[in-house]
Parts: sequence; C-alpha cells; structure tokens
Amino acid sequence: MQDADTTREAAGPQPGTWSLTVSGIAVVCFVALLALAWLSASTLFLIFAGILLAVFLDGLTRVLGSVLPLRRGLRLALVSLVLAGLAISLVGYGGAMVVQQARDLGRTVQEQSGTVRDWLKSYGIDSPALEGLGAKKPDSAPTEPPKPQAEEDAKPQSPPAAEGTAASDGKPPSDRKPQSETAAGASMPNASSILGPASNVILALFNALGNVLVIIFLGIACAADPGTYRDGVLRFVPPQHRPRGGMVLDGMGETLRHWLFGQLITMVAIFLCTWAGLAVLGIGGALILGLQAGLLAFIPTIGPLIAGVVIVLASLASGTSAALGAIGVYVAVQTLETYGLTPFIQKRALDIPEATIFAGQLILGVLFGLWGVALALPLTAAIKVLLDQLYIEETLHEDAKA
Repeated sequence: MQDADTTREAAGPQPGTWSLTVSGIAVVCFVALLALAWLSASTLFLIFAGILLAVFLDGLTRVLGSVLPLRRGLRLALVSLVLAGLAISLVGYGGAMVVQQARDLGRTVQEQSGTVRDWLKSYGIDSPALEGLGAKKPDSAPTEPPKPQAEEDAKPQSPPAAEGTAASDGKPPSDRKPQSETAAGASMPNASSILGPASNVILALFNALGNVLVIIFLGIACAADPGTYRDGVLRFVPPQHRPRGGMVLDGMGETLRHWLFGQLITMVAIFLCTWAGLAVLGIGGALILGLQAGLLAFIPTIGPLIAGVVIVLASLASGTSAALGAIGVYVAVQTLETYGLTPFIQKRALDIPEATIFAGQLILGVLFGLWGVALALPLTAAIKVLLDQLYIEETLHEDAKA
C-alpha cells in the first residue's frame, strides 16, 4: 500500500480543473477581443489619428515652451489658435482659387483620360478602368426631323372633348386621375434621381466632418494633459513591469513626434517644389497639383505614384513638351525626397526598409482599406518601438540599435 502511494506521489502534480477553466476563459476572451477589434477597426484607426494629432500638438507646445515661459495650457491654446487661423486663412483666401483650379483640373484629367483610352483602343488594348471617361453625354431627348406642313394639314383634327365626358379609353371619370396628380407623379422620378446622389454627397460630407471633429477633440484633449492618459494606460500593467512600460510609451511618443515633424517638413518641401516647377512650365492648376502632391506625400510609396499620374494627365493638355517637363519635375522632386529629405530628416525618427513599409501598406490596406494605407507608416513605427524594447532588448537582451 505504501509503495502504491509513493508511486502515485512520484507521478507529479496534475493540472487542476480550475487552471484549465481559467485557460479556456482566457483564450475565449482573447478571441472575442480580436473579433471586437476587427469589427471596430475604423473606430480604432480614428482614435489612433487623434493620438497622432495629440503628439503633434504636444510637440509644438514643447517647442513653444523653450521660447515662451508660459503655462502649458496657455501654450497649447496659443498653438491651437495659430493652427486654426492658418486653416481658416487657407480656406478663406485660397479656397476659391483652389476650387476653380480643381474643377479645371478635373475636367482636364477626364478629357485626357478619354484620349488615353482612345489611343489604347487604336492599338487593340481594352481599358475597362477608363471606360466612360472623356465621353460626351448624349442629349436628353432625340430631336425629330420637322414634318412637312402639308402632312400636318392632312391630319384629321379631332374635336375637343366635352367637359365631364369620359375619355376615349372607355374609363369612367371616377377612375381617371387628375391632371395635377399625373404631372406630380411624372416629376417624382426626376426629383428622386436628383436627391439620391445629393443625399449621398451630404451624408459623406457629414461623415467626413464628424471624423475630423472627433480627431480634433481627441487631439486637444490628450495634448492638454498627456501625463494623465499615460498613467492610466500604465495602471493596466503589472507593478513590476511599469517602469519598462513607461519607457515603451515614451519611446513611441518620441518616435511618432520626430516622424510627424519630419513628414511635415517633407510635405511642405514637395508642395513648394512641385508648385514652382509646374508654374514655371506654365501648366494650368499648378497650385492644386502641388497641393495634392504635398498631401499625398503623407502616404509613402503609393501616394507619390497617384500624384505623379494626376500630374502627367493634367500636363497632357498643354502639349507634349509640357508633359515631358512635368515628368521631369516629378522625377526631380521624388529624387530629392527619396535621396535627400527622407534619409536626412527621418533617419533619427524611422529607420525601416522601403520593402517593409510597402509590405505593411499592402497588408493593412487589404485588411482595413484607406485607413490602413494612410496610417501604415506611423503604425509600423509604433510596432517597431514595441519590438525593439519588449522583444529585442527585454527578451533577447540585445541592443536594438546594433
């Protein structure tokens, strides 16, 4: 009996029912959390965009603090008012010119797209993506040729129907609809066809405006007291790991701040160089072309390609020499960005190979659409900080900068 008990004890402790239950609940909760994150991906990206704005405002507030020894709240208010004034001035003074150039540019791009489509068709190449571009809209109603007067006179004149009598179709007066109701019913399809696209545009504008307001609110609220939100996040970390967690959060904030300021300088430089180069060539819409090139520079790899296609299509209306000159301006600006601005400005903030950035854009774009493409680079930067400090330094005990 003692040998049997000794053998049973030597087998070692067996996992209890409670530990298996806790493990199963943890796995289910983790899967549910992933599913919730997948379903609310747009909201999470919106929050991340607000955090990026908060990091940008916090950086400007710190820079202003080195010049003006004011309280943080006053410095943040001053920075917010200056940025709001610049945005309002841009919209108020340059909005009309930008809208007019955008309208002309859209018309030019549409016409040149139709020209490219016809040129491809002449060589037997079908281009479904360009179908419908540059084509003239047919008239709303075909015009019939005028009939001879003799034929009009030869037609028998039908006497006017007497008031209160039934129509020629044999229906009693009670079954006939009033003329006003018939006219209203005929006009309803036209009204619905007009209000349908207009309502979609209005809803899209309200949706975009709501997203902008949410990003602004989150950015200002987080930048007003970043320490409170930082300490709140660290409360979910075990006490023995909170120093390392604080270092990770500070590293992510510093990396995103350096990347944002570097990206802003790059975008402004691309806007000014593209605008100046296209204006010298005499290409119409140089301002809006430079503006869209600067804004699309926020999205690496894919954004400059889209900007280049728009610039080439817009320059085709000014002739072949202007198109070649526009291509030269685009290549020169992209060379300046790739081999001059980005390595010099972003070296401290972000040191990620181009192939890694492009692969991250493809994955996030396929999974999350436009949000994933636009925020792929800052997300990659944040993930790089996590891997450097939590895996390479904390787990492997190696230097991440080596």
